[in-house]
Amino acid sequence: MVRHGVVAYGGRPVLHGVSVSVSAGEVVAVLGANGSGKSTLVRAALGLVPLRHGSAELFGTPVRRFRQWKRIGYVPQRVGAGSGVPATVREVVAAGRLARRGLLRPARAADREAVDAALAAVGLAERAGEPVGTLSGGQQQRTLIARALAGEPELLVLDEPTAGVDAASQAAFAAALRGFVAGGGTVLLVAHELGPLQPLVGRAVVVHQGEIVHDGPVPRPAGHHADPEHDHVHPHPPYDLPGLWNAQ
Repeated sequence: MVRHGVVAYGGRPVLHGVSVSVSAGEVVAVLGANGSGKSTLVRAALGLVPLRHGSAELFGTPVRRFRQWKRIGYVPQRVGAGSGVPATVREVVAAGRLARRGLLRPARAADREAVDAALAAVGLAERAGEPVGTLSGGQQQRTLIARALAGEPELLVLDEPTAGVDAASQAAFAAALRGFVAGGGTVLLVAHELGPLQPLVGRAVVVHQGEIVHDGPVPRPAGHHADPEHDHVHPHPPYDLPGLWNAQ
């Protein structure tokens, strides 16, 4: 939850007093154009960027005092799974268990089972023993989502997980999230386009120029973006919602 959040970089305002909350079991998409402030909003909620004004809480605890990170799985934007370190897909995914079991405790059967389940959820079980650096960009992104799922979080936060990845990986993301939500998980998703994730999203928060201009059903784009052959849904002004501020 963020209340009246203000963020500025180098004196330049990025968020202007925004407020948003996410309840257990919701799938919320934060939508907006590049530079709108949508990723900054989510990072502020996680305490990754400081608030100049306002407050942020995680599970009812002020973010500065929050320590139960095993409850959250976070996949940041455009981070390679390999990161220059030689590791197999399984080893990268197994790192998602560290917050739950601790650094010094050896892996147990429950840890191995959670890793296996996460790999299966994203369709990478057969690639588990391969070096992660040999995978495609979409497969590496799947590996990062599996790493987050392996920790068995209550809240999964994804920053543009489908940006620039292939259709097969997008479908795998959707299937993995569908299973996570079916198990009672909560999802906060940052996106420019929803694609195959759209049916999972129950609520959209649209950010425009650092302000929240819509919080409710996923907006239906007008014009050619609403045509049947247009295969993605994202917020282009003007939005086809009664009373919604025209962002043009």
